[in-house]
Amino acid sequence: MKVYSLYHYVYFVFKRRKTMAGCTLMAGVMLLYLTVVVRRNAASDDYRTAEQMPYFVKSYKCINNTCIVSKLPSVEKENIGLDGSIDVCRLTCGRYGSLWPKPTVNTTIGKSVIEFGLDNIKFDTSLIADQMSKEYMSEVTQVFVSSLKKLCVPNCVYYAITPIISITTSTAFDYIKLTTNESYSLKTNTEGDRIVINIEAKTVYGARNGLETLRQLVATYGSSVSGKKLVMAGDVQISDQPMYAYRGFMLDTARHYFPMETIKRHIDAMAHSKLNVFHWHATDSHSFPLDLPSAPLMSKYGAYSPDEIYSFKEIKDLLRYALVRGVRIIIEIDSPAHAGNGWQWGKASGYGDMAVCVDKGPWRKYCVQPPCGQLNPINTNTYKWLGKIYKDLINVLPKGEAFHMGGDEVALNCWNTTTEITNWMKSNNRSLDEEGYLDLWSQFHSNSLSEYDKEAGDVNSDMIVWSSGLTEPEIIEKYLDKKRYTVEAWEGSNIPVELVKLGYKVIIALKDVYYLDHGFWSSTIYHNWKQIYNNKMPKVDNPNLVLGAETCMWSEYVDDKAVDSKVWPRAAALAERLWSNPTTNSLSAEYRFLQHRERLVTLGIKADTVTPEWCYLHEGKCIID
Repeated sequence: MKVYSLYHYVYFVFKRRKTMAGCTLMAGVMLLYLTVVVRRNAASDDYRTAEQMPYFVKSYKCINNTCIVSKLPSVEKENIGLDGSIDVCRLTCGRYGSLWPKPTVNTTIGKSVIEFGLDNIKFDTSLIADQMSKEYMSEVTQVFVSSLKKLCVPNCVYYAITPIISITTSTAFDYIKLTTNESYSLKTNTEGDRIVINIEAKTVYGARNGLETLRQLVATYGSSVSGKKLVMAGDVQISDQPMYAYRGFMLDTARHYFPMETIKRHIDAMAHSKLNVFHWHATDSHSFPLDLPSAPLMSKYGAYSPDEIYSFKEIKDLLRYALVRGVRIIIEIDSPAHAGNGWQWGKASGYGDMAVCVDKGPWRKYCVQPPCGQLNPINTNTYKWLGKIYKDLINVLPKGEAFHMGGDEVALNCWNTTTEITNWMKSNNRSLDEEGYLDLWSQFHSNSLSEYDKEAGDVNSDMIVWSSGLTEPEIIEKYLDKKRYTVEAWEGSNIPVELVKLGYKVIIALKDVYYLDHGFWSSTIYHNWKQIYNNKMPKVDNPNLVLGAETCMWSEYVDDKAVDSKVWPRAAALAERLWSNPTTNSLSAEYRFLQHRERLVTLGIKADTVTPEWCYLHEGKCIID
């Protein structure tokens, strides 16, 4: 018996009955056929959903200010929908979303997000105060767009909606300093096929901070295969300003040389975290890598190699690079201790020993770590060449910029075992005891400051020194003028409080909290991000004298291969402490912090991980130690 398919049957009926009834019959049969097929396919899909879908994909939903993940069966490897992105979920989940540091005045982030196209971003700078400010903000907007492009690797899908970013400032351009107003307000709303973003600030640096916040209000969803899609939080109002003016990070480039690209990468991370002072510990007894036109022999004798120097042009370019990212650079030429290599050519050139105890051993007798070296405080040529170094740096620094003179860990035994110095002390009726050498140490700072002021042409520059035997509260007023010197306190948790009582300005850099090299050598202890975050700033009689704080990466045991992960994201923990000075602890900040770490990685920083991936994806399920 011959079996006909439905198609054959319809054809047979239609061919033999070319009538209205035949057509009606054919239509009915076709409808019946389609209904059967659809039901069969639906049943098949239901069966596959239950047992045969090969993948589970993540879906995120904000519930009670927490991004909750669930797994859904899927025929695809990943969820390319809006709910498939944890970044998008955290963008608007919770009062502060994923902002870091959290704003201080007012924050409203609605639940809506708006898709937009990267190529359509427009900037309105017509309300910026003056031409120099407009030129500055033009560079800042380029940095902003460049950071968005990094979200779009390998590409973002085109979308027609146009973001229009209007920037308003009210004061003329000036270089960033301690007194700079960094506040801003930001508002986003939708008008038809446009997203309108208004950023208002007193200064360009406040406006830059507003753009940085806007950058943190953007995320992507989709995939590298199907194309990523950019979204922005669509209903936002923020007013914000920092609590502390000095929000720093210090990098030591003397014990290990770091390429300029690495330094710039750290400045990028600082800018994205709203840190605003890069303290450049440029020289030490180990090396002098600055190639300065007025003192070329310093790097010739002091650099590790001709390829491991920072040219004068590179120094100038770095200052500009940092400025566009809202970061000051404070350069440190450590003295009188921590100075040796780079200074050893003096005697052969007819200038006498400008440094003593250079590479002298056994090192424990003459310095705190090898190689030893200390400037000669009684040789007038020492100050002459310090003046040349100061001159070159003053010429590239903004007028009146602070300068770090080092000033710690002077080994009195080095001077006390140098015949030239002890003979001078005796002939000038100086005692060879501790007080006598403290007087000599103080005289060194006085002479150095005079050279600096002479080259600067005024007496307005702030001088920073490390806390030391000379800055003990009991004696500091005898040796250092509180009108000129700021003390960076790295030892003794109560020292800052005592110095403020005396009227000295203070920067906090306590080694037991903020030294990022600790835990990698000797008996030191590693400080995780929570310890840094939870360490509250000291309560003092005059809070205005506590300028801020900084984390420090000394480089005895870190080089270019590992520095990113040893610094970041821990340095960002201090960023929120100094910007927001929160009353809450790290527990309430942890998922914003984790999101900021992911953001740093996206921007090219090799930031270390601080939690298992499962904990990152399952918000609220882990206690992060």
